Amino acid sequence: MTLRRLPILPENPEQDEGRGHFPSWLHRQLPKGNHLWKTDKILEKSRLHTVCEEARCPNRFDCWSRKTATFLVMGKACTRNCGFCSIDFTKAPKPLEPDEPERVADSVVQLGLKHAVITMVARDDLPDGGASHLTAIVEAIRRRSPGISIELLTSDFEGNRSALELLCSAKPDIFNHNIETVRALTGRVRHKATYERTLEVLRYARQASSTLWIKSGLMVGLGETPEQVEETLADLQAAGCDIVTIGQYLQPDPHKLRVKQFIPPEQFKLYEQFGYSIGIKQMYCGPFVRSSYNAEDILQQLKERHATGRL
Repeated sequence: MTLRRLPILPENPEQDEGRGHFPSWLHRQLPKGNHLWKTDKILEKSRLHTVCEEARCPNRFDCWSRKTATFLVMGKACTRNCGFCSIDFTKAPKPLEPDEPERVADSVVQLGLKHAVITMVARDDLPDGGASHLTAIVEAIRRRSPGISIELLTSDFEGNRSALELLCSAKPDIFNHNIETVRALTGRVRHKATYERTLEVLRYARQASSTLWIKSGLMVGLGETPEQVEETLADLQAAGCDIVTIGQYLQPDPHKLRVKQFIPPEQFKLYEQFGYSIGIKQMYCGPFVRSSYNAEDILQQLKERHATGRL
């Protein structure tokens, strides 16, 4: 039975004496070890950005302590200004850097990655949305690290089929495009992207290649209902998603959307169970879950379940 009546946090923080204090399940210890600083130095030397830093991900120290990071390519300023995201917004981004693919590939080698996650800022200023540049990054990584698995976390390319076809032909292991939120909240949460276009992108990727794993993710705690989340999961399953992630939205800065609810771990478990019950192959749900968090482990679990016939 799904938990209902999730509490809505007040718009005015003065109405809630506990406002500003995270619930117990959102507290965690900082990781230990020197890999964190090694990761930082490798990325700094290669002049690369990560979504870990630019989006102020709460997992960045954990990931960096394990010498892994999600590369953010094509600059660190986005041509969209979504209500949930702290990445810088610009109407006139800098030109693409021709040597970025090789710098990414070199960092993958230095970090010793077995699974590389590449995400991007939206580049609506480019005719193909940056698809050819992203394809060049995949090709550079394949040349330097032939046995690696690659996950692309992309924009919707404004629905450009040619751009999507190009990316799918590069044969990443995972094509990931986030739906971000439920249908009813999309207009407030996302800028320019639409709920239906995201489903169209995922459907196209599913149809373009039978070997791709298709992935998407959403945030909760923005005021959605459990029924709306279940509707979204059903839509993602129908679009061909193999993997779905669900995590708690946390306000990255004072100018972004406020958290409406802190979702308890039990509700995440129920979302996970519902996803499996309707045929989604791999669910990963929890307060700290992000689309690229523990991405290698998720892929490995999916492969193991597929190999043993448990899907």
